[in-house]
Amino acid sequence: MYAPERQQEILRLARDGGRVDVLSLAEEFQVTAETIRRDLKALDRAGLVRRVHGGAIPAGRLDFEPDLAERESTAADQKDRIAEAAVAELPHDGTVILDAGSTVSRLAAALPLEATLTVVTHSLPIAARLADHPGIQLHLVGGRVRHRTRAAVDAWALRAYSEIRADVLFIAANGFSPSYGLTTPDLAEAAVKRATMRAARRVVLLADSSKNGQEHFARFGDLSDVDLLITDRGLSPEDVSAIERGGTEVLCV
Repeated sequence: MYAPERQQEILRLARDGGRVDVLSLAEEFQVTAETIRRDLKALDRAGLVRRVHGGAIPAGRLDFEPDLAERESTAADQKDRIAEAAVAELPHDGTVILDAGSTVSRLAAALPLEATLTVVTHSLPIAARLADHPGIQLHLVGGRVRHRTRAAVDAWALRAYSEIRADVLFIAANGFSPSYGLTTPDLAEAAVKRATMRAARRVVLLADSSKNGQEHFARFGDLSDVDLLITDRGLSPEDVSAIERGGTEVLCV
């Protein structure tokens, strides 16, 4: 396959899936990763895609947001390991905030039966998962529910988080980087995330390495606002060092 044909197919895949990554493309087209990077660079110069860490997204898709089912099935093994590691960060008899997100939802599923916690969440799926847990005092934050994430947003949610103080927040992000910070596609969801960060003494970001370098429409904080990032081993040593220079501890599992 000649380069123009391959680039056209890469563009189609990016538009269909919302994102392509270098290694998967190299395997699919049976070429080197460097060849794919040159293809993405050419498409980027043409204004057809925007390069992000490890791949590319279609031009004009900074607001791309996969639905809940798609996110649940993406990087499942990595998310399970991240969630298991996050259990060690739970306070004993303390209060935690659980943000809406597929990896945070896995943490909710991994909570030990003997755990005794007060849990505050604006995520309907997480609340449903924890409603029958014998050791958890559950507080569900209300508001307008976004269909795509099943999360409560807007004034009621913001007011609720302004009135509490939690020991630990477990937060999700669609993208993170030392330069641009923490991002998500939706402004209303970003506002709630900011409110949860203000409400917590300690902030733990649960994000797989594919989110590294991604930038989305709505920014809700600096990476230095995060005390601990738990991610997978796909993060390079250089990226780990750059993040830790900003004061954030990094745990790769």
